[in-house]
Amino acid sequence: MTDSRRSLTRRLRRTLGNAFALAYLALCAALFVWAILVTVTDDSGESMAIIFPLLATAPTSFVLLLLPGGLATVVAVVVLGALVNAAVIGWCAGVLRRGARSDPAS
Repeated sequence: MTDSRRSLTRRLRRTLGNAFALAYLALCAALFVWAILVTVTDDSGESMAIIFPLLATAPTSFVLLLLPGGLATVVAVVVLGALVNAAVIGWCAGVLRRGARSDPAS
C-alpha cells in the first residue's frame, strides 16, 4: 500500500472511529433496515417509510437523490449520505475535542 492510501485510511478510521459518528451510522442503519422492512411488509404498496432514512442523511442525500435510477440509487444515496455526514460529525467532534484540550482558560 502506498503512503497516501495508508494516510487516507488512517484519517478515515480516525474520523469515523469517533463515538458520535459511529452512533450516527448505527442510527442510520437502523432507520434504513426499519424502512425496508416496513416497505416489504406493506400490503398497500404506499409506504413512505424510506423518507425517514433520507431525512436522517440530509442534506447529502437530497443532492444525490437527483441521480437517475430506482432502488439501487436510493440505497446508494442513503449509504453515501450517512458516510459523508458521519465523517463531518467525526471531524467536528475531533476539532471540538482538540479545541477543548488546547484552551488555556480550562
